[in-house]
Amino acid sequence: MRLLSSLRSRIFLASALLTVLSIGAAIYLVSLRVSRETENSLRRDLAATSTLVAQFRTSRTQTITTLARLIADAPKLKAAIDTNDPPTVQDTADDYRAQFDSSVLLITNRRGDMLATLGSSTTRALPDQVKEAVQGALAGRERVALLPEPDGILQLVTVPVTVGLTQPDVLGTLSVGFLLDDGFAAQLKELTGSEIAFGVNGRVLSATLPANDRAALSSQLEGGSGPSEVRLHGEDFAVHPIQLTLDTDRRNGPAPVALILRSRTGQQRFLSELHTELAVTALAAVLLATLLSFAVARTITRPLAAITGVMREVASTGDLTRKIPLRGNDRWDDEDARLLASTFNTLTDSVARAQREVAQRERLSSLGRLSTVIAHEIRNPLMIIKAALHTLRKPSVTPGEVHEVAADIDGEVVRLNRVVNDVLDFARPITFEVALTDLNALCSDAALAAQVAPGAPITLELTPGLPAIDTDPERLRAALVNVMANARQAVEGCQHQRVTLTTRRIDGAAMIVVSDSGVGIARADLQRVFDPYFTTKRGGTGLGLALTRNIVEGLGGTIAAASEPGKGTEIRITLPSPRADTPTHTPTQEASSR
Repeated sequence: MRLLSSLRSRIFLASALLTVLSIGAAIYLVSLRVSRETENSLRRDLAATSTLVAQFRTSRTQTITTLARLIADAPKLKAAIDTNDPPTVQDTADDYRAQFDSSVLLITNRRGDMLATLGSSTTRALPDQVKEAVQGALAGRERVALLPEPDGILQLVTVPVTVGLTQPDVLGTLSVGFLLDDGFAAQLKELTGSEIAFGVNGRVLSATLPANDRAALSSQLEGGSGPSEVRLHGEDFAVHPIQLTLDTDRRNGPAPVALILRSRTGQQRFLSELHTELAVTALAAVLLATLLSFAVARTITRPLAAITGVMREVASTGDLTRKIPLRGNDRWDDEDARLLASTFNTLTDSVARAQREVAQRERLSSLGRLSTVIAHEIRNPLMIIKAALHTLRKPSVTPGEVHEVAADIDGEVVRLNRVVNDVLDFARPITFEVALTDLNALCSDAALAAQVAPGAPITLELTPGLPAIDTDPERLRAALVNVMANARQAVEGCQHQRVTLTTRRIDGAAMIVVSDSGVGIARADLQRVFDPYFTTKRGGTGLGLALTRNIVEGLGGTIAAASEPGKGTEIRITLPSPRADTPTHTPTQEASSR
């Protein structure tokens, strides 16, 4: 689920998934449609080839019938038959067969006796089909028969040989036949582009296929009339059978069959190559779409990431001076993101301005509360001074009493002066004189100033190479001295007295941490340590840390306190980003030279 936790991941996955599903569905539908159309095309080719073969055989039958009529009407043949002499008829039959190149030529007399036979050996035995055809022709009807031969199927046309026009006299019959053999099948293959086979009674008699494949086709001769499948020499073929029947053919027994075969291997090879090309195209499209989806996701989320990064820094540091850069020439720049960044920058400016106004109002409000503090802080010294003056008015006052009363008045005046100075410093606006300052050197100087009075030592842990920053060194030094003085007071009376000042650089900002090992601050009081007039020390005005916060915030930084009762307190001061192009100093050496 972490994969879907970011907006960029969700946009990328959604667009990529949509692309993959769209491309996959399109390719599946295309493949399905192409496979269906290819199968339909194969069936249409088989049907068209079957029709063409039937038409070709019908045309050939008509041609043979016309040829038989021409021979039967020849006077030479009629004269030979009328002699009823087989040798004479045989010679005439040889001449006609040579002229017309027929496979079979058979002549009978008016009684149906054979006078001449040429060609097929089966016709010499006169099968029942031939006898029926001869009897039909003697009765004046033309007949067509299909006879199985060792090397094909014989198509035999029998016509009567007659003399006379009004009342024709049947002299005999003439049968002319042509074989549907391998040569005829080859002719059909050239015309149709399909493999052709002829067979009957479970035997393939002629075909365009090799002899060792004919046995596998035998089962197709007894199948139905619809297309079927067969595998020959490693290839798949679609088979369409055609029964070779004629209206004039009175057959007894199985009908001859022509088989039309179309190879599926070429079709399957084409589909396989097509599927491969589609898969490669789909893969390329998916990769391109994935890259495009990632680019689109980045165009949306990259500006947002920059914006949220600055927001996160502002939220963690409270530095409202941080701005989102508006770069119009960025190739990932987005109008909506630029508007959001501009709005955020305006918002931070407004919040910073509001904070300054609130701070000013707080100071003004504090002046209202100041009357209570001043009344409390000034009333007691004034009462002491008033009592001292009463003492001085006594006529019997001694020099010792005068000296004691003068000391009390002087102490109370000093106290009143301190109260007034603190109030004035907090109430008046602070003016800053910003200059390029070595932060580590400033911290070392402030630590030395804070240790003028007796107390716990201050340990420095300064980060070497910290760049210089733009700040008001005198104001910042006074704030640090105040914080370190409070820390030294916090460890008074503790067994382990430790005060440490640390500098470091985090997330492009400079941080100063003053930590002590004192008693700490109660959790209820921790939220109020920077409030004016809040103090836990006897005789304090509660303005020290409030003035420090005003100085730090006026310099564009933030100040925060962290404490745990019994373990000590940390005051963290974060200042604006150091300037990267300024020279660095070695603060440890500078501090040691002081």
